[in-house]
Amino acid sequence: MNKNIGYIVAFAVALAAPFVGYPIFLAKLLCFALFASAFNLLIGFTGLLSFGHAAFFGAAGYVAGNAMKVWGWPVELGMLAGVAAGALIGLVMGALAIRRQGIYFSMITLALAQMVYFGALRAGEFTGGEDGLQGVPRGKLLGLVDLSNDTALYFFVLGVAVLAFMLIVRTVHSPFGQVLKAIKENEPRAISLGYDVDKYKLLAFVLSAALAGLAGASNMLVQGFETLTDVHWSMSGLVILMTLVGGMGTFAGPMLGAILVIALENKLGDFGIFMVAHTGIEWFNTIGEAVNMVIGFIFIVCVLLFRRGIVGEIIAKFAFSSGKKTA
Repeated sequence: MNKNIGYIVAFAVALAAPFVGYPIFLAKLLCFALFASAFNLLIGFTGLLSFGHAAFFGAAGYVAGNAMKVWGWPVELGMLAGVAAGALIGLVMGALAIRRQGIYFSMITLALAQMVYFGALRAGEFTGGEDGLQGVPRGKLLGLVDLSNDTALYFFVLGVAVLAFMLIVRTVHSPFGQVLKAIKENEPRAISLGYDVDKYKLLAFVLSAALAGLAGASNMLVQGFETLTDVHWSMSGLVILMTLVGGMGTFAGPMLGAILVIALENKLGDFGIFMVAHTGIEWFNTIGEAVNMVIGFIFIVCVLLFRRGIVGEIIAKFAFSSGKKTA
């Protein structure tokens, strides 16, 4: 019941947010919240650490961008094309990676993702190379709603994110999701019970990749362009950081982590510029330049003080308190 109230409050805040904040920035937060949630489905509920999720995120953006700009597809089909691209790459990558476990699995996903990155770098006609794919039109939703309006675009992305989040929650609570949890907790036991573990891992990997592709296509639509940054290995590291800071294996944790990390990335530089303009002290410029250092410091603090992540620690504390009361 308390969780439902929390979701309702969060949804109400999301509905009101574009009227008090910048809709494009808020839509970007939603895209990365979805990206982190998709990654959490794999690591938090299946126990598979992927270093290659940037491949799905960025490739989906490129495919969706070309579909809308070059091929003239409507926004709905362009988004679906991006999701399909993420799922297809996830199928190929997952089929190769699940043959190994632990760090070997992670390294295979990293290597394959880097192949996607170098492919994007070379395929200049499709990706724009180092200049990126620029000037992607937003189009109209169902031919009626003009997504060039920032507020309309925000609510479209909000709807996409909410539906994707509902799918993740339903998946985790389904019999399929329970098998994934069993694989995470004790894979040999799941095998002994007769489950085809590799099949379940692959399905989870593809679903996570498809949702990451949805996040990437949405982010491309919000930004209006796609660049190599989104397929670089550092993007995979960023989504891992978001998930760990917020709380791996929780529903709200990755979203909170994504909001904190992206807000810091975007606002620290603005804060430095603001302070220089009002104080004349050039030192404040270093704040914007040291964003990664600040985020790294926050990660260290979270690892030392919040081992389960911010939301994970809150949940554990409330569970402990309620246990004491019932005792």
